[in-house]
Amino acid sequence: MATVRKAVIPAAGLGTRFLPATKAVAKEMLPIVNKPSIQLIVEEAAASGIEQVIIVTGRGKTEIVDHFDAHPQLEESLRRAGKEALLREVMRPSQLVKLATVRQQRPLGLGHAILCARSLIGDEPFAVFLPDDLVDSERPCARQLIDVYERTGTSVVALMNVPREETSSYGIAAGTVDPMDGRTVRINAIVEKPAVDDAPSTMAVVGRYVLDPAVFDYLTRTNPGRGDEIQLTDALAAMMVDRGLHGYLFEGDRFDAGDVTGYLLANLNWARRTPRIWSAIVRYVEEHSGKVPKRDKR
Repeated sequence: MATVRKAVIPAAGLGTRFLPATKAVAKEMLPIVNKPSIQLIVEEAAASGIEQVIIVTGRGKTEIVDHFDAHPQLEESLRRAGKEALLREVMRPSQLVKLATVRQQRPLGLGHAILCARSLIGDEPFAVFLPDDLVDSERPCARQLIDVYERTGTSVVALMNVPREETSSYGIAAGTVDPMDGRTVRINAIVEKPAVDDAPSTMAVVGRYVLDPAVFDYLTRTNPGRGDEIQLTDALAAMMVDRGLHGYLFEGDRFDAGDVTGYLLANLNWARRTPRIWSAIVRYVEEHSGKVPKRDKR
């Protein structure tokens, strides 16, 4: 079986949930503490054994590519100043993986964004990382999925249970859970954002996938669906019938960094790793506990 060496990160979205902050700044570059959120994604990819990342970009997203490029002038300035620790942090993004980019010229959906990377992926399995989904886990979430792919030989999607009232906001999968590990799911149904009463389960598909290259053929045959976009979920539903599909209830904490609340929670989560920052946050909360700020009427 071919090794999963490549990954696609669709990053062409407009980030409308963060306006006006994202009017001139790519949402993927908004920081989680002191790192752009997309760097956390690429770090997970590298830790999962991914060697090359293809970022699907759109107009106004050149700063993402710049972040993962070398910056000789800045590096030399830090070196001369003796700021070796900071120099290592600045150099790290360019050393994580091989990086390639491709443009999605029109916003035609996640399935279309993945199709844009077809020529760079070729005929080999690959991972997909949605940049809005940050996962904090002891074993990288993508590595968990790759292990399932290597064991089953089928495409794998990341799953998590959500409250039933939230099922209309996700792709929802249903299937048989392996009693041996309680996490591997043989999927027999998958649907994009069903009505709550129609959801086949509460297992939501979140932003990690390991896909067989056959998915490209299914995507080319997929008609535009919800939102008049080419939905990856629709292609997976068709591929499931012919080739099988698994899910994995991954271990870890997931944060929706594409939502303001989820983004702030992600910052708090990663801030815990820096005692100086975390102690300041705890002190602020303790000092302001019970104080409800006045509503901003602007």
